[in-house]
Amino acid sequence: MAHAKTHDYHILPPSIWPFLGAVTGFVMLLGGVLYMHSITPWVFWAGVVGVLYTMYGWWADVVRESRTNDHTPVVRIGLRYGMILFIASEVMFFAAWFWSFFKHALYPMWTYPGTEYEQPEIFAVDAFHLPLINTLVLLLSGCAVTWAHHALAHENDRRGLITGLAIAIVLGIAFTGLQAYEYGELLLHHGWTFGGGEYFSNFFMITGFHGFHVIVGTIFLAVCLVRAIKGDFTPERHIGLEAAAWYWHFVDVVWLFLFFSIYIWASAMLT
Repeated sequence: MAHAKTHDYHILPPSIWPFLGAVTGFVMLLGGVLYMHSITPWVFWAGVVGVLYTMYGWWADVVRESRTNDHTPVVRIGLRYGMILFIASEVMFFAAWFWSFFKHALYPMWTYPGTEYEQPEIFAVDAFHLPLINTLVLLLSGCAVTWAHHALAHENDRRGLITGLAIAIVLGIAFTGLQAYEYGELLLHHGWTFGGGEYFSNFFMITGFHGFHVIVGTIFLAVCLVRAIKGDFTPERHIGLEAAAWYWHFVDVVWLFLFFSIYIWASAMLT
């Protein structure tokens, strides 16, 4: 006989997703090691497919829980805290790469014992050409996300929600395309290499991982757009949209810091 819920918490049923996520994550890690040793790439890609399948299935369950009113006010607070902690971990991830960049630029290590300091070579990129255009594109996408969130949360304007998300997604795709074009120019026409020194390594790691986060955020917004078209979100219940907006603004802030340090400040060091 079914009993009415008498508490604010959501007691989860047994789920395969945590175990499957751990197994597929390990397979992806093992496959990555094998791939780096030129043994086989298939283990890595099998792990990637498994992780993506786990993510899809697990988050699909979370969406179904929201539709069945399992996301009570207390549960929504927990989901917000989880997203905040995740973004905090991402901040520390990027902080490590920025630390590496500034450390090598300002305080280079000894190259060999008994030798003098060797300043890593820094290569200028015209910050006020393609990088500036990408900055404007990403900031405009953040404005579109804010518009979409405000339209839903404060005005219950579903048309504004869908339009804002669509614009943000298009701008996110444009950013990725422009960054791919910039990579092509640097690698094919300017002689840059992915592992050709401290500056090249830091530049491509920071900008590359940021670009990866833009792709993830674009997919996040696309999922929110599909859910918005289906009518999932309401002014009172839109944790998924809120999390996507937080994540996208985090990506914006990282890019601003990246633009002023990797592009402008690094170029100023050469003058």
